[in-house]
Amino acid sequence: MAGKEGEGAEQSRSPDLLARLDTELGRIDEQLRALAAAKDRVQSLLDAVVTITREVELPAVLHRIVTTAMDLVGARYGALGVLDESGEYLKQFIVAGLSERERAALADVGFPRGLGVLGHLICHPEPLRVDSIPSHPASVGFPAGHPRMRTLLGVAISVRGEIYGDLYLSERRDGRPFDVHDENVVVALASAAGIAIENVRLLEQVRAGSEQFQRLLLPTLPDMRPFGAAAVYRPAAEPHHVGGDWYDAVLLPDGAVAVVIGDVVGHDLHAAAAMASTRNMLRALLFALRTPPSAVLTQLDLTLEAITDSPVTTTSLARVEPAGSAWRLHWSTAGHVPPLLILPGSRAEYLFAEPGLPLNVNSAHHRPDHTRPLPRDTTVVFFTDGLIEHPDHPIDESLDDLAELATTHAALPLQDLVQALADNHPSDGHDDMAILALRTPR
Repeated sequence: MAGKEGEGAEQSRSPDLLARLDTELGRIDEQLRALAAAKDRVQSLLDAVVTITREVELPAVLHRIVTTAMDLVGARYGALGVLDESGEYLKQFIVAGLSERERAALADVGFPRGLGVLGHLICHPEPLRVDSIPSHPASVGFPAGHPRMRTLLGVAISVRGEIYGDLYLSERRDGRPFDVHDENVVVALASAAGIAIENVRLLEQVRAGSEQFQRLLLPTLPDMRPFGAAAVYRPAAEPHHVGGDWYDAVLLPDGAVAVVIGDVVGHDLHAAAAMASTRNMLRALLFALRTPPSAVLTQLDLTLEAITDSPVTTTSLARVEPAGSAWRLHWSTAGHVPPLLILPGSRAEYLFAEPGLPLNVNSAHHRPDHTRPLPRDTTVVFFTDGLIEHPDHPIDESLDDLAELATTHAALPLQDLVQALADNHPSDGHDDMAILALRTPR
């Protein structure tokens, strides 16, 4: 009898035990799901941070911050308002998520200046979650044509301890209001965004300073009359610091004009310093020597080899000399691309000739001289390879494109011609470029 009673009690406890076990398993499953979701959020945040830090231009960084924040929390709309110098109003407003029709409806509406709920975040730079924008005490309504927005998540972005702007997100795609998890992940993103903005601003300062430094190293062309002369330098499109391209033109005591174009290998301060020292040495040699261009380049090579550790350098040195009633081009090259000749009424052609070895390779190597008559109203264009190099195009194709471009714009004033070549060059812009053109009088 007692055995049967014990067996019955055990059977009655079994359902309770199973129920508790199911509950516990459910709780564990819920915790595992929460952990998996947290892991996904962290991974998404890390991916977003990496995406932001890859940008190297400030407008691209600001737009990327908005779109990555939208992706992190599944928001339909996003914006970033940049504060003005007073820190009280918005001077810039970057928007993402608007359809073409929504943009068209707001075409005549200026961007927000920081009133209403947006202004509340400016005055109180703490994370802000709003489930009903129209019901918020600071709400002043939306302008005509503005899409309907109900929810808002706002987070301030600080750069070097000062508020730079505010990140605004509206309308989760699932229709739910923003929650504390959304707030936490956007706050973390805003922290990384502040660092990314600061890095890009520093990069822009370095880039601007480097470009100014590069331009200061290049000469201002002297009065070349009776010749016309024009030059242009363009830094690389990529965020290199400084480059080694240079040009120069010198009126010589014997009545000739010396023209130089060159390119020191590298994109750093060492290349820029080598460019400056090479240009100055060459200037001194041009005034000291009354020899053909090949001999001047040979002496320059020997000097560089003896007293510098300069990188490999390509260059072309030319003299434009009187020849009866016209002129003669007398030139020699050290591994440089050929100059481009534009005769009146003719297609531009290259002055292909034995290029010789670059400087700092073998100073004993002989470099030949070349000559070509220059009739009146003839243009000679010297340039560096940054004008034509493109990884997806053969060099011959790029040279043909440049010759066609020069032919098309040959009648332009000389400064306009070099600008047209620099603006429409066939290269991919990965390298800096220099152009110097000389035109004989009519």
